[in-house]
Amino acid sequence: MYEIKKRIEICSAHKLKLDYPSKCSNMHGHNWKIDVFLRSEKLNENGMIIDFDHIAQKLIDKLDHKILNDVLDFNPTAENLAKFVCDFFAPYCYKVIIEECEGNMASYSK
Repeated sequence: MYEIKKRIEICSAHKLKLDYPSKCSNMHGHNWKIDVFLRSEKLNENGMIIDFDHIAQKLIDKLDHKILNDVLDFNPTAENLAKFVCDFFAPYCYKVIIEECEGNMASYSK
């Protein structure tokens, strides 16, 4: 089994839909750090699971310098974003760790 990990850093904003009062219900931004873990039993014709640069570019094109509420159809919590990223890189992705700011992390594993 081959495994790779790619860290991607993006800047994006969001506001959360919450059932309690919170400053996070206001629009705010983060410098997100996203660790994407992929694995495969086979490599492609180039000897890779996926090119590291392709992983980064796909995610940057989708999420970087965007308002997440405008491009995603769910409440953009760190937990929901971790699952989205994992699904975005299916079938190879098995785990994603999201750090929205120092000390605040969420993960999703298949």
